[in-house]
Amino acid sequence: MLQTFAITGPIYVVIALGFAAGHLVFSKPDMRVLGTYVVRFALPALVFTALSQRPVGEVLNGRYLLGYAVGSLAMMMAALMWAWRGQGKGFTLSALCGLGVSSSNSGFIGYPIAILVAGPAPAAVGLAMCMLVENLLMIPLTLVMADSGHAGKGKWYRIVLKSLAQLSRNPVILAIVGGVAVSLTGVAITGVLARSINMLAMSSAAVSLFVIGGTLVGLKTKGMRRDVSAIALGKLLLHPLAVGAMMWLLPPADPGLRGGRDLRRDADAQHLSDPGAEVRL
Repeated sequence: MLQTFAITGPIYVVIALGFAAGHLVFSKPDMRVLGTYVVRFALPALVFTALSQRPVGEVLNGRYLLGYAVGSLAMMMAALMWAWRGQGKGFTLSALCGLGVSSSNSGFIGYPIAILVAGPAPAAVGLAMCMLVENLLMIPLTLVMADSGHAGKGKWYRIVLKSLAQLSRNPVILAIVGGVAVSLTGVAITGVLARSINMLAMSSAAVSLFVIGGTLVGLKTKGMRRDVSAIALGKLLLHPLAVGAMMWLLPPADPGLRGGRDLRRDADAQHLSDPGAEVRL
């Protein structure tokens, strides 16, 4: 119990600090600026660092990508049908509910937790692959489905092309492409440039959690509590279960990317002395 708290405690402390700062120090626009910093600078630096320093075979893990994609698609379709058929919502809103359930908060919450549980390298590689699936599959698919619910809907391929054009300017996607390119060419990033990128990458986890806390200030859920609760339940419980089941069926070769059973077994076998490693999920 204490070991688990040692891992999760700092996460809640930083979120609480951000919440307090949102009341006492920072305004909503300030928090948006910090969030923009995370998305445009810290996360791209983190992803680039992780991918550029590892072989491409470890970076683009086919089983991990497939497992995450299939589990996410299954939950998207389930949530869409729940909202559309079960709750009588419009198809556009139902598609957005599907995205809410099936698209995990990889950058702001997932990575800070994963880095404490699995370590920096596996966490960053997992983050990059999750973002690939989310940005290249889940978001474009949602946009197509959401647009189909409007009377003046456009051609689906135009929506996809527009989405891909926007992604081509996404700093995280550019960092993934750059990291893979550096890994393929074997070019070494050293010196001042390497240290500068590492400094930005190291700030990602703390600032992202701080921003999460700050954005909770003044958040109103009146009239939406039922829908928010259902989507949160799906995102936090059902989506991880679906992806975990796929990872169990198609376990990645890299033990750092596997589910808890393999990580716990490896920790016990090696008699690791680091408490953070011994209680991996």
